[in-house]
Amino acid sequence: MCLVKIEKAPKLQTACTTFIGEGMVVTTESDEIHQARKSTVEILLGNHPLDCPVCDAGGECELQDMTFSYGAAESKYIDAKNHKEEQQWSPVVFFDRPRCILCFRCVRVCGEGMDVWALGVQNRGVSSIIAPNQEDHLECEECGMCIDICPVGALTSGAYRYKTRPWEMKHVGTTCTHCADGCKTTLGVRRSDTGMEIVRGDNRDKSGINGDFLCIKGRYAFDFANHEDRLTQPLIRKNGRLTPSTWEEAFELIGQRFADVRDQVGGQAIGVFGSNRTTNEENYLLQKFARVVLGSNNIDHHRTADFPALAAALAGKPDTTGSMRGVYSAPAILVIGNDPTEQHPLLAWQIRNNVRLHQLRLYLINSQSIKLRRQATSFVQIPAGSEASAAAFLAGEEGAVDVIATEENNRSAWTSLREKLRSEANLIIIFGSEIRGGDIANVVKFASGIQGAKIVCLGDYANSRGAADMGLFPDLLPGYQRASEIGKFHEEWGGVPQVPGLTLPAMVESAKSGALKAFYVVGSNPIGRFGIDPFVFSNSFVVVQDMFLTETAVIADIVLPAANAYEKSGTFTNTCGDLQLVKQAGEVTGTKSDFEMIVRIAGAMGFDIRRLVPFGRGTGVDMGQSRGAQSGEADRHAVWLEANGLEPKMNPFDPMAILDEIQRLVPGYDVSRMNILAGNDEHTRLSGSGPGALHDPELIVPAHDGLFSSGTLGRYSRTLNSVIENRHKQPAEVAAD
Repeated sequence: MCLVKIEKAPKLQTACTTFIGEGMVVTTESDEIHQARKSTVEILLGNHPLDCPVCDAGGECELQDMTFSYGAAESKYIDAKNHKEEQQWSPVVFFDRPRCILCFRCVRVCGEGMDVWALGVQNRGVSSIIAPNQEDHLECEECGMCIDICPVGALTSGAYRYKTRPWEMKHVGTTCTHCADGCKTTLGVRRSDTGMEIVRGDNRDKSGINGDFLCIKGRYAFDFANHEDRLTQPLIRKNGRLTPSTWEEAFELIGQRFADVRDQVGGQAIGVFGSNRTTNEENYLLQKFARVVLGSNNIDHHRTADFPALAAALAGKPDTTGSMRGVYSAPAILVIGNDPTEQHPLLAWQIRNNVRLHQLRLYLINSQSIKLRRQATSFVQIPAGSEASAAAFLAGEEGAVDVIATEENNRSAWTSLREKLRSEANLIIIFGSEIRGGDIANVVKFASGIQGAKIVCLGDYANSRGAADMGLFPDLLPGYQRASEIGKFHEEWGGVPQVPGLTLPAMVESAKSGALKAFYVVGSNPIGRFGIDPFVFSNSFVVVQDMFLTETAVIADIVLPAANAYEKSGTFTNTCGDLQLVKQAGEVTGTKSDFEMIVRIAGAMGFDIRRLVPFGRGTGVDMGQSRGAQSGEADRHAVWLEANGLEPKMNPFDPMAILDEIQRLVPGYDVSRMNILAGNDEHTRLSGSGPGALHDPELIVPAHDGLFSSGTLGRYSRTLNSVIENRHKQPAEVAAD
């Protein structure tokens, strides 16, 4: 179908295999070309099954489109139809051989794109068939790229097959809620008894920083949203048991108990634990609620990377953070630690494509023999846990080489590698959670000596970077500003405590001693994640907002059913600092967004919501007509909205109202709103941020999720669980003779 006419060529050529030459004249449309393409379609239809009414590709099939375009209404060719049973190659991939037109796209994307090589071709000529790597089944990364790239319905997904039609769904492009890469996934939703059900995920429009790439989690692990264990009613503990209740009763009780603790004991007796899967707006609102409404700096979250230390290392220096798009086009990349293939699939995809298309020079320093070593220009394996020593040596500490030197990679080899890296202009240095605390300063020091070098710090979850940027720390405000130092947030909000609060371990100790009277958990599972003794909070009033009865939720006094990231709006910041829009796609009746619940709790406590969320027409301003404008009287937020061509938000539950405040106050987030709303990504910068802080490195707890795990969400994904079970099948027991 890609036949074109090239001047002076004796016959039509295939555009996809012909190299471009100087002075080449190519004709892409003519009567001759049209007739040749029409004949190709007729040949393909000769033995193609005419089962369009039941085929999953119906309505978005390229063969259908070509048939309509070239008018191949009848065929001069007659061939017996091939009747073969449909094959299930994995929990995700199904293959219908008669529909296959042998374009080999699936083979190429699996090999050249994914570097998995799980699909191949058996036989030759018209007898060729696509075959999996394990004869009758696949062992691969289950990414589903082969399914999306298939032009017909030969490869179909177990998640979507025979469920609905493309025209019966609404397609919503949003940001994936799993790992920290920030892929865009286009969710197909349809109305159901419980709201709007998500039935498909893909990115066939190739928008977003990930192009057409999605891993198994972004493409199929949306099914946790439809799990039968989803909470759809508030639960209040009565007589020792969690019993269904109403929203009004739950909010009233929470507001009363929180206000009593704050007024009688003080805000320091309340702890707040946030999430790295909630949106930027919810994270910003949560820490503002903790500090302004509760009067407490006791706020923390699951830290998977040391972003405050990165901010501290970059303080006063030009911004050198790299973007995910930059990874695709960088001339050279150094990766220290981490396994991008397992933990950051998009990052690995960008690196592989950069090597394949742009001849990237890839340098790897790792304690494991990771998959990306196949593409590496240089791969150096080091002893486990010595990544920080490698960074120190690169920064110029000669003594650190004693820790990382081996027989294969001695001092001379390390010195040679360092000099080679120093000569790589525009190098991107990517490092995992193995490097944290003061060791990050060594990475920044090394990068500062290389022309155009950029840095990427790898977190683990969808909004790990956003949670850090928005100030979910006991001693840092949004933008890594210190809570102990009077600044614009103190002036804007008023009443912000200056004494640093408690980290999660300190909250646990406070609860043990009976000093922590209330504990508010939003979208997280600290007891399950950190192995905390649940009886620690026996004397605390515990409120949890979550989708499921997690280990933390089962000990709570009140559990509020929360919407997930696919069911609300806002923004995410990926691990590189790329800001993207989150759009509401699905809906489950009986749940509310974390944003709305926080606002309602503040209202139940009697707090003025306008001080928490800037909405409405704002404060009237005397412009000097009667007595002169008074200092601080002007509504700075309204002035900023007017200057940026934005309307004030009329709804206190509108996350965009908080996004306005974030863009106005948080350094690095003053990016193009128009571009964000258009569905594009905008890179935020750490230049201009606060001084950051060096926290205890033990507070960093990597998730260690792989391709088929995703924290609590992964536990409730049928697709991920079925793949894990399929890969770890136990042999059947055989009775003894």
